[in-house]
Amino acid sequence: MTGKTKYTQSSQQQKRIQFFLASFLLLPFLLVCIVESLLKLFIPKKRKSVTGEIVLITGAGHGIGRQTAYEFAKLKCKLVLWDINKHGLEETATECKRLGAKAHTFVVDCSNREDIYSSAKKVKAEVGDVSILVNNAGVVYTSDLFATQDPQIEKTFEVNILAHFWTTKAFLPEMMKNNHGHIVTVASAAGHTGVPFLLAYCSSKFAAVGFHKALTEELSALKRTGVKTTCLCPNFINTGFIKNPSTSLGPTLEPEEVVNKLIDGILTEQKMIFVPSSLNFLSLMEKVLPERFQAILKRKIDIRFDAVIGYKMKGK
Repeated sequence: MTGKTKYTQSSQQQKRIQFFLASFLLLPFLLVCIVESLLKLFIPKKRKSVTGEIVLITGAGHGIGRQTAYEFAKLKCKLVLWDINKHGLEETATECKRLGAKAHTFVVDCSNREDIYSSAKKVKAEVGDVSILVNNAGVVYTSDLFATQDPQIEKTFEVNILAHFWTTKAFLPEMMKNNHGHIVTVASAAGHTGVPFLLAYCSSKFAAVGFHKALTEELSALKRTGVKTTCLCPNFINTGFIKNPSTSLGPTLEPEEVVNKLIDGILTEQKMIFVPSSLNFLSLMEKVLPERFQAILKRKIDIRFDAVIGYKMKGK
């Protein structure tokens, strides 16, 4: 062993010791943060005003996107509605206008990067700079790996995560310039735990959760703390995309219930929203519980839905 190698190893060991000592000295601060968090549970959070903000919602022609548009309309926001479904989009816009909001519709294919970029240019020219971006558009295919066609896997990632990159790249610069804005990522509980026969969907939603977390850290590193981020992670929702879903965690959620939690989370600037809130605890437990116990717990949760199985077991 050379002298240089010994020096390098000694230096690395010294750094590790310094890190553990520094971490130990943070324990009193940890206790303060825990107490602070517990106190916040009993103190109503201040809700910010979003009156006059330009809100862009992808996937606004149905389900969560449509209901989110209605709630922002009630808050006197100017709405930019994107969806590939023109009829659904127009229905959403009509109701938003009845609620007293201005609503601009754009038929956009969120699986197409160039369509996203060209539509973003039109929005800036015709409506103005978006200050709240809700990346909600999503697709899901309920099938095992072998029954999920290659184009379906590609589309899942194009819509569920790559579109988040393209919309954020298009609208975030102006938010950063003003140090004001909000990026909302609609992910899923499936972005925190694996579910059989939702392989492509889970993978894309894990990526969406990672996108939200990394973007949050990047904005902090760039000192653009006026641009807020929120990630929504709900359980099964009654939108018709997944057939006959059930779980022992409770009944299938209605869009109105989920969107009420989302809007409250945006207005109080929550970073991560689980619906139901018990998913927060389960997500934490998955990080600390032994693997064998987790397997039993998942069987107890008993997630079920209709799915296409391409793999054929022997004897069947």
